[in-house]
Amino acid sequence: MTDVEKLSKILAESSRAVFFGGAGMSTESGIPDFRSATGIYNQKLHKTFSPEEMASYSFFVKHTEDFFNFYRTRFIYLDAKPNAGHIALAELERRGNLSAIVTQNIDGLHQVAGSKTVYELHGSIRRSYCTNCGEKYGVEFILNNRPIPHCQKCGGIVKPDVVLYEESLDGEVLTAAIRAIAQADTLIVGGTSLVVYPAAGLVDYFHGEHLILINKSETRADKFAELVIRKNIGETLSQAVNLIGYD
Repeated sequence: MTDVEKLSKILAESSRAVFFGGAGMSTESGIPDFRSATGIYNQKLHKTFSPEEMASYSFFVKHTEDFFNFYRTRFIYLDAKPNAGHIALAELERRGNLSAIVTQNIDGLHQVAGSKTVYELHGSIRRSYCTNCGEKYGVEFILNNRPIPHCQKCGGIVKPDVVLYEESLDGEVLTAAIRAIAQADTLIVGGTSLVVYPAAGLVDYFHGEHLILINKSETRADKFAELVIRKNIGETLSQAVNLIGYD
């Protein structure tokens, strides 16, 4: 039995599977990752500041115009479409095998693909809000109001609803993600290096039967996994779901 066939069998027998994904989930949709050799954090984008510094809350406050120039060009990819993996996960949820998705990604592609229960640990580019009055805006507002988007109600700065360095994760989202993983019978970890905390620590809350790793590089959780697959996530998930003989 191949690894994909094993994965397919596990998924078919699951009723509370959870997918926990990172940047590698979206690279097949043309969105660059952060930490690979060609990732955003290894690019020289500014003569003074590193990409990680520019993705921090203090940079947003002190160098607001530079922050938005960086954010618009390196974080927003509205032309990206869900790949076969996003679609496969939405189908698993629709069929009752998958109970939730926990993602570190901010692109919103899981929802575009049709997934309903998605916990976005680091927020979403598709939402924005006024830092002064809390008025909510979409991503288009940030794209269309340059150089710095200001609230139409009070004039405050409109910030992307994404978690920057130096900011805490949303407590309610984190709690819900932990609960989903703790109750899961299967946990599929894909496209994440498991080095960024606190998100990486969520794997430790899993006490179910099947831990699956789909990742091109080694992670700290590999040694605990029942199955480790070193292939593209989208292709692997799609093949596994297609093998399930749904009635």
